[in-house]
Amino acid sequence: MTEYGRGYGSEPWHPEDPLYGDQGSSGGQAQQPQWDGQPAPRYPQQQADPYAQQHYDGGWDTQGGQLPYEPYDPYGQQQPPVDPYSGTSPDYYATPDAYPPPQPQHLRQQQQQQQYQQQPPHPQQQNPQYPQQTEPHYGEGDGAGDDWRTEPEPREPEPEHAFFAGGDDDHDDNDPREQRRAGRERRGKKNKKRRSGTACLVVALVFAGAVGTVGYFGYDFFMAHFGSAPDYEGEGSGDVQVDIPDGSTLSDMGQILQREGVIKSVGAFTEAAGDKSLQAGTYSLRKQMSAASAIELMLDPKSRNGLTIREGLRSADVYKLIDTKLHLKKGATEGVAEREAKNLGLPSWANNSSKLKDPLEGFLYPSTYSVGGKTKPAAVLKQMVARANQVYTKYDLEGNARKLKLDSPMQLLTVASLTQAEGKYKHDFVKVARVVYNRLKPDNTETYGLLDFDSTVNYAKSQSTLDTGSVDNLRNFNDPYNTYKFKGLPPGPIGNPGEVALKSAIAPEKGNWYYFVSINPEKTLFAVTNEEHERNRRIYEKEQETNKQ
Repeated sequence: MTEYGRGYGSEPWHPEDPLYGDQGSSGGQAQQPQWDGQPAPRYPQQQADPYAQQHYDGGWDTQGGQLPYEPYDPYGQQQPPVDPYSGTSPDYYATPDAYPPPQPQHLRQQQQQQQYQQQPPHPQQQNPQYPQQTEPHYGEGDGAGDDWRTEPEPREPEPEHAFFAGGDDDHDDNDPREQRRAGRERRGKKNKKRRSGTACLVVALVFAGAVGTVGYFGYDFFMAHFGSAPDYEGEGSGDVQVDIPDGSTLSDMGQILQREGVIKSVGAFTEAAGDKSLQAGTYSLRKQMSAASAIELMLDPKSRNGLTIREGLRSADVYKLIDTKLHLKKGATEGVAEREAKNLGLPSWANNSSKLKDPLEGFLYPSTYSVGGKTKPAAVLKQMVARANQVYTKYDLEGNARKLKLDSPMQLLTVASLTQAEGKYKHDFVKVARVVYNRLKPDNTETYGLLDFDSTVNYAKSQSTLDTGSVDNLRNFNDPYNTYKFKGLPPGPIGNPGEVALKSAIAPEKGNWYYFVSINPEKTLFAVTNEEHERNRRIYEKEQETNKQ
């Protein structure tokens, strides 16, 4: 059974104790007076922790066995004295109301719990039955004399959160901490407002930019698909020569006309053209024309006055076409070319040698030109030379001549004219150009540096025939353009080459061919030796006999 009355220490009873030496029948301890059938405690009203009910055999009795408080008097109330012999208060029977009889243990515990629960809460109040202990602070203090059991300084209570404080009514405006806190709040609000304002401004600018971009492209899309393209009105005024290159699309034509100031927009031009077919060439138009008027002028033969110069045509034949177009007497344009050759815009590298039959040969570029009834021959020739300069600059004849180890751009233009004259079909031009370069080699043992081209003889004789005579006769024909007698290239071009021949002369196909013969439009036979070439010639003759039957 639980023993009430055992102290926290283990010292024996004092000899002066009236019960000292009375061992009783149990031995080692005197018999205690009884209350309600229970042994009286050594210390009145003292018992173990009602919650833990554990034995403490030492360690807390630091005052000679006397506790600083009574365990059953948690609030420090003075208890009446107890008679050591009877175990009751001396005034118990005299004043029963002042000192009521002790209650049973379970009732006392229940009462103590109720009293403890009714006490108001305190943030730092601990269980009154146990003295407050202080945790050691290792590493703090200034020496070994520090007592880690020393009572710590009281901490200031943490400020209550604004959410639970219920507003700022309880704040002390004179408190420096409150003033600092208010200042931080005001600065925080200003910073938040400043950041909010900046963010709003950025969003507004981005939104405005997006709206502007969408509006711009939206308007452009709407005008392109649903609106009318900008256009001039009327027939225009003035006069402007416009050159439309070969292979130009309808949109390309519109861009050229817009750049030259003829029409206002490409969209208006393409809308007015519809499915009409327009040809390349040089046109005499007017400034600021409506798109419909420009197309009408380009389609009308009388207004268009187109003059087409085909590829490979000689300058003498071009002069005849201009005379016919302008209703001039025969030889009028040729005379102008002889007199005005230096004033027609020839490039600086053009050869002016006396051996040239025509200084304009190779510079009357093949294309379609607009020639009106009142146009002068010199104006037409200038258009053609200007067009040639534009193309030759595009393909860099000067730079490519150096790469091919030719003496001048004039020689490169001459090779292009030979390729155009000798090559019957355009798909063979790159191989024909290679034959020209191979025959020009000084170590050529097939033709020994001679070109042996009938086309040069025909040019020298101002004719065009397949029957140029025997080789022996050709060797005796004394003309600088006769490649059967004179090695190397002729003095100048023998015609006006087109773009395909020009590109083939600049970039010929690699090969060792010295001979070629065209069997039919789809087939041309190339040979390295003369023996191979003779076999190919027999094939050609057989093909010709078959076609005659």
